[in-house]
Amino acid sequence: MSAYFATLSQALRQAGIFQPCLLLDLDRLDRNIATVKARLDPGLAVRLVDKSLACLPLLSHIGKALGTIRFMTFHPPITEAVLKAFPDADLLYGKPMPVEAARAVLSKGDATWSRVCWLIDSEERLADYGSLSDELGIDLRIAFEIDVGLHRGGLADPEALSRALSLLAMHKRLRCEGVMAYEAHAPHIPGLFGGPEKALAKASALAAAFVARLGPDQRRILNIGGSKTALLHHGGVANEVSMGSAFVLPGDFDTPGLDGFQPAAFIATPILKVVEPMLPGPPAVSRLLRTLGRFPRKGCYLYGGKWMAKPVFPEGMKTNGFLGLSSNQQFMGLPTDATARPGDYAFLRPTQSEGVLQQFGSIAVFSGGRIVERWPALPMA
Repeated sequence: MSAYFATLSQALRQAGIFQPCLLLDLDRLDRNIATVKARLDPGLAVRLVDKSLACLPLLSHIGKALGTIRFMTFHPPITEAVLKAFPDADLLYGKPMPVEAARAVLSKGDATWSRVCWLIDSEERLADYGSLSDELGIDLRIAFEIDVGLHRGGLADPEALSRALSLLAMHKRLRCEGVMAYEAHAPHIPGLFGGPEKALAKASALAAAFVARLGPDQRRILNIGGSKTALLHHGGVANEVSMGSAFVLPGDFDTPGLDGFQPAAFIATPILKVVEPMLPGPPAVSRLLRTLGRFPRKGCYLYGGKWMAKPVFPEGMKTNGFLGLSSNQQFMGLPTDATARPGDYAFLRPTQSEGVLQQFGSIAVFSGGRIVERWPALPMA
């Protein structure tokens, strides 16, 4: 591991990057993409999650490799950027948008929004979107959010979907294209309650029961799964899965469904100071806490900090509760035999890709031992 991070450090120096940055290992990313292609059920397409890969060149790279133009979207400014960047893209909202948010973008008369499928989670929202389509005089594509065990909302059972479909007849400008199910709970179900495999099977069976209520012309989008479960689906009713974070494998995605994937995104930042740390106040307090193993004998301060990320290098580097976190100069404890010096780089592995990839303005793309490109991330707003 030390050799890997030494190579990354040398590449950053050669590229003249001496401030916190998001580094993407393109070679690891490509291996993760290849793993998806090898393991994905041949009957399933991939819908790329834009919020988790909020960088247009990154979305383009993965989309071309997988041959997909399907995206799952979550935030209108990002939706708009994806629509403009990918003229043939098909977008599905991954969460229901407030009807006023939909009105704000649709009232502009931009025809590209016809490529967006809106998510409906209740009879009330169905009525709201039906009224909006009549008000604006435009046809809207919709899909129904269905609950297959996560219990985060959506239509609770197949009977609820049947009722919603009967109400759909009142809204002539709404066209149902299918359903979206999400079973992010499945990998975390303990064995006492059947374990992940049983939870996934139950979710798939529930999804099939919902799909059975759809008409033949309402099954274009049969979406199930996310990064943690997408490659575990085989032979069900779904015709697509959504994936985003898996491609860069942040820490929260270390699950059995992604065995063999490699972390491909890191926060890299210079070490500003290496110190024998002392707490404010009487020196005896620091000495006592060191003796008790509660406070390190060696530490460093990073350029920046307080990221959604966990330290991975220098080895043994860790946060300390007595000095807490800082977004300016974050203290990190070090092993007493650590050889880190000011000017060296520290590396942290994001716990998620959503939001984190956008925090640094651009992404430093590493391949073949050097930084080969800077990819602009989509803005947070």
